[in-house]
Amino acid sequence: MGDRTHTHTGAAGRAATAGRPASVRNVVLVGHSGSGKTTLVEALALTAGALNRAGRVEDGATVSDHDEIEQRRQRSVQLSLVPVEWDGCRINLLDTPGYADFVGELRAGLRAADAALFVVSAAQEADAVAEATREAWEECADVGMPRAVVITHLDTARTSFDEMTRICGRIFGRDDPDAVLPLHLPVRGPEGPDGHAPLTGLSGLLTQQVSDYSSGERKEAPPSGDRRGPLREARDRLIEGIIAESEDETLMEHYLGGGEVDVTTLVRDLERAVARGSFHPVVTAAPAAEGARQGVGTMELLDLITRGFPSPEERTPPAVTTPDGVPRPAPVCDPAAPLVAEVVKTSSDPYVGRVALVRVFSGTLRPDDTVHVCGHGLTGPGGGARPCHESDVRAGALSVPFGKQQRPLDHCVAGDLACVSKLGGAETGDTLSTDGGPLLMEPWTMPDPLLPLAVRAHGKADEDKLSQGLARLVAEDPTMRLEQNQDTHQVVLWCMGEAHTEVALERLRSRYGVQVDAEPHRVPLRETFASRTVGRGRHVKQSGGHGQYAVCEIEVEPLPPGAGIEFVDKVVGGSVPRQFVAAVEKGVRAQAARGLAAGNPLVDVRVTLLDGKSHSVDSSDAAFQTAGALALREAAADTRVELLEPVARIGVLVPDDDVGAVMSDLAARRGRVVGTEQSTGERTLVRAEVPEIEIGRYTVDLRSLTHGAGRFDRAYARHEPMPRQLAERIREARENSTGS
Repeated sequence: MGDRTHTHTGAAGRAATAGRPASVRNVVLVGHSGSGKTTLVEALALTAGALNRAGRVEDGATVSDHDEIEQRRQRSVQLSLVPVEWDGCRINLLDTPGYADFVGELRAGLRAADAALFVVSAAQEADAVAEATREAWEECADVGMPRAVVITHLDTARTSFDEMTRICGRIFGRDDPDAVLPLHLPVRGPEGPDGHAPLTGLSGLLTQQVSDYSSGERKEAPPSGDRRGPLREARDRLIEGIIAESEDETLMEHYLGGGEVDVTTLVRDLERAVARGSFHPVVTAAPAAEGARQGVGTMELLDLITRGFPSPEERTPPAVTTPDGVPRPAPVCDPAAPLVAEVVKTSSDPYVGRVALVRVFSGTLRPDDTVHVCGHGLTGPGGGARPCHESDVRAGALSVPFGKQQRPLDHCVAGDLACVSKLGGAETGDTLSTDGGPLLMEPWTMPDPLLPLAVRAHGKADEDKLSQGLARLVAEDPTMRLEQNQDTHQVVLWCMGEAHTEVALERLRSRYGVQVDAEPHRVPLRETFASRTVGRGRHVKQSGGHGQYAVCEIEVEPLPPGAGIEFVDKVVGGSVPRQFVAAVEKGVRAQAARGLAAGNPLVDVRVTLLDGKSHSVDSSDAAFQTAGALALREAAADTRVELLEPVARIGVLVPDDDVGAVMSDLAARRGRVVGTEQSTGERTLVRAEVPEIEIGRYTVDLRSLTHGAGRFDRAYARHEPMPRQLAERIREARENSTGS
């Protein structure tokens, strides 16, 4: 962070391999879509010598966005790893998507990293710090992860570093604004014809030197006279912030008494405060100009990462247990210890099949090692998890990704990241272990997907490939959930949002060769009788040989919700022989499953068999099954059959300013607000009960209503009667579709 000689041994086209945990830095980049994360990774890779020429997002030429979907959309949709080397350290840069639909990729990056760079755009002003970015900041704060803020796009017109710094201090430093302070002030060149002054360098507040990048290479010089005043004011505040975090309690008294504090001491205390996550420096960076090797601030940022961010040895690893929940000693970040690693992401390669991105927490992973794969799946907010699975597999080849390339590795030490092929059915969140028995790492949570996408195979040739393609898609992305709905007979892929569904359909087509059609999602309805009624089923046919003869009389009465179908036999005198009573019940239940008014299952009724007739020769099980079904249909014709719709219990977390709009919107959806609770960060939790048919697209609508700041969860509450007018429309729609 101060003056020193830089060495960067990474060469273009070649990534370095870490030999010890102390030389590894795992850094995740977090920020809103369009904040400049991918461009920043490109600039850092260029400065570190890992690239000969920086690519552009608009051209689809960056090392991070190498997937064809990302290139077409000009937007990151998956986590990417870009390793570079700086001053003897291997820096694993984890570039994450900024769009809220791909939060699963962000969570994977947070799990793999030991520190985070929060990237905000000065061009987007306050909107640059989106709700998803704030949530990620709070998640990092909860686990004490070191964080720094990088302000981008200062090289565009009408941007203010001071204003953006104040916004970051207000939002990220909510509890302590003096813990979020700049290390440098931007230096601008002469104004152009458009009135914009380009970014040419940085003034270091501690070194009191200007880093001038106007020539394309970093050069240091003392600040000009007109900058000394603003520099002094910002420097004093920074020094006070560093001293407040210092372990030396005498420094503050010495400084306030007018004494000078040695820069070496300040840098040392700054590095310690950053590493333990109590101080969050604000820096700025810009991509290199055409033909230049260094972007403004990129060398300073690489210095911050290597000197201020902790190595894996300094971070506390997740807790581990046996598969049955017995606690085990925490993994030790030592290459010689037993292997404990975790799959943080899975993807498919058209040539080598499934590839797992693995973070090694303990030990050393080598190709052809036999590892025990143990997984419980990732849990959602409700705590639900996939069934536990275990297997012993031999690890395939190890590699480190760099864009589309996979560069071979002969080993991966504790604290480092690597891609592993041929790990069998290993899924995201699975634990790899060797000596000492199978282990499970403490699970990390994923948000529940709440936007349904019903799909069907486009043609006959796609039917066989559809189930396999969907299964692979869900195994790769734990924020997707596959449902085979038994009531509606639809295949439903639950996603995080519209962009998520579009990418899923595109991947099915381009990666797995499956053409699918989306269809409207149907909510599973139920039917029940509104009042008591009776019905008579008569099935009599004679056409030579044995005929068919069965008559039964039933009474149907409604039951309380949740009672299901109850069948009662009250036949006296043997009018329906005992051996045929079960057949009547079977016919009644079969008809109930098929539905009566709109083709939905019948529930919550008691069917009582009262009387009937039989024939000694022509009666049979089949005849009485048919008669039972006919009796139930006749009973339905003499009374009103209600449609029951599922009602969801939802909790909507929104900023206080949006509570009124959200409650009005819920009322328009036939929702009932049952209460509100004040939450942290000037947010309110609105609890309500809403018919599920009204919230199929609520994920998208809520995001629009609250400008991306609202989120919700849902759980099934019960089925209840649908308004008669709406029920009639659904019946008419079914009759029309059946008639056509």
